[in-house]
Amino acid sequence: MEQLVQQLETYKQEIAAFDATVPDAAEAFRIKYLGTKGLVKSIMGLMKDVPAEQKKEAGQLLNEFKLFVEARHEALKETTADAQQAGGSTIDWSLPGEPTPVGTRHPLSMVRNRIVSIFQRLGFAVAEGPEIEDDWHNFGAMNLPEDHPARDMQDTFYINQNPAWLLRTHTSSVQARVMETQKPPIRVICPGRVYRNETISARAHCFFHQVEGLYVDENVSFADLKQTLYFFVQEMFGKDVKVRFRPSYFPFTEPSAEMDISCLICGGDGCNVCKHTGWVEILGSGMVHPKVLENFGIDSNKYTGFAFGMGVERICQLKYRVNDLRLYSQNDVRFLKQFTGVV
Repeated sequence: MEQLVQQLETYKQEIAAFDATVPDAAEAFRIKYLGTKGLVKSIMGLMKDVPAEQKKEAGQLLNEFKLFVEARHEALKETTADAQQAGGSTIDWSLPGEPTPVGTRHPLSMVRNRIVSIFQRLGFAVAEGPEIEDDWHNFGAMNLPEDHPARDMQDTFYINQNPAWLLRTHTSSVQARVMETQKPPIRVICPGRVYRNETISARAHCFFHQVEGLYVDENVSFADLKQTLYFFVQEMFGKDVKVRFRPSYFPFTEPSAEMDISCLICGGDGCNVCKHTGWVEILGSGMVHPKVLENFGIDSNKYTGFAFGMGVERICQLKYRVNDLRLYSQNDVRFLKQFTGVV
């Protein structure tokens, strides 16, 4: 019993000397001494070891100790409240709150949505398809023969478990699926992520985003293609941007053309971005090859069509002057914050 009395006296001295200046002193005191794992509960557990003839006396001592601790806790609460009312709190409640960070869409998402919006105003519907494709929809249906370089594993990611499946290299595969299930008139744009086996650098990445378009109907001409793309460029980059077409080659279109716009960085005077030509390529286009139409049972004597495709990253780089392709996928908040408030 004497040992218990001495132990309680030691605890009382410790409690009396408790530092009331620590942060949240009252709560810290409660947890340490009155909590479920606190000192009072621990000492109460000693009753089971006290001899029966001494339990009454020990119980009184422990109850007195518990009341002492609770009184000290109440005093600490009052002291803390008085200090706060007297301006002793370390928190200045008159200060403005910390601002809530405002998020924004990713720049690629903003540009993609802008592209989609422009073509929707021209009557184009949005079509989407799988990113893991079969050889037919990705290559064969698009008039790319088996010996075409694009089918080489150095350019395309193939699925080892099934060599006939691959990660799509362009969203032309979505156009193939649309022509497979729909009959003309067809007017769709196909946004989505595509994959190419390329070394990652400031100018290239193993994945990127495309928006491709397809229009198939009677009497569709190259003039329709040009006017559609003229409208897109002016809506995306402004009325003062100049446009030119250059002959090119794509297996799925004939004739084919690359489309350039005057460099937005130097205004056409020549710089490193445009390689001192004053022009920057933004997309490829052309009239749909008759063989592609025939692959889906569309009469190429009755129907014609045009197709085009552009990289969203390229459009975004020109519109927002982004000089490194890798910034789009590094999740650097310093880069993304620049687009807060951009529409």
